[in-house]
Amino acid sequence: MILFAVSCWLTMAWCRSMSAMGGLRMPGGWSLSMIWMRMGDQTWVSATGAFLAMWVVMMVAMMLPSVAPLLWRYRQRMAHAGATHVGLPTAVSALGYLAVWTALGILVFPLGVAVAELEVSLSTLASTVPLVVGVVVLVGGAYQFTASKAGQLACCRLPTGRVRARPAAVGTAWRDGVRLGLECSRSCANWMAILLVLGVMDLGAMVAVTIAICAERLAPARLRVGRATGALAIALGVILIARADSG
Repeated sequence: MILFAVSCWLTMAWCRSMSAMGGLRMPGGWSLSMIWMRMGDQTWVSATGAFLAMWVVMMVAMMLPSVAPLLWRYRQRMAHAGATHVGLPTAVSALGYLAVWTALGILVFPLGVAVAELEVSLSTLASTVPLVVGVVVLVGGAYQFTASKAGQLACCRLPTGRVRARPAAVGTAWRDGVRLGLECSRSCANWMAILLVLGVMDLGAMVAVTIAICAERLAPARLRVGRATGALAIALGVILIARADSG
């Protein structure tokens, strides 16, 4: 409950900071988030830093509920294997996990900026965005039914089970955290794509994606839950495509 409360607080803080930035109305009836644009005399270095700060807050808010149980079991396994002072390597492992998401943010920002600049300069491209959003949501939902997704979910749960009787070395903990981050980022890549196209400033989209990620990782029947959330995403994608076509 405490973790969910912390996650909710971080989510609300993120959304308040995002909503203050507003959006730019675009052809097709949608708004371009100002998170992809420089503000006033802001340099690209400071814009990137501001984005990464907000991105890290968002990742902590979204991933904390699902990754905390894994890190706790990781800590317990180290203790049962005879390791001492397990708090530090657990924290280092968490930092390794967060470093992966931070690195992804570094890759996402210039891509988002490039796409935003194209959308601003090409009104024809901007008008197709609602249709593209619907397609991405539909494809992301369909991916939930693939064998690849099932395998990625299984891998995302494995690092806590690989801890052998060995010293709780900081370097080992860092590698374990990075491995967990890489596996988990691959397993929820479709959800992150959906969030990015729906808008990282959208509180509803962020909460829905967070719930979907937590459910498919923590629920006992995670494959069944994953397919249920995939079906909901497919339905949403169909609705968005229909609205785009009618518009």
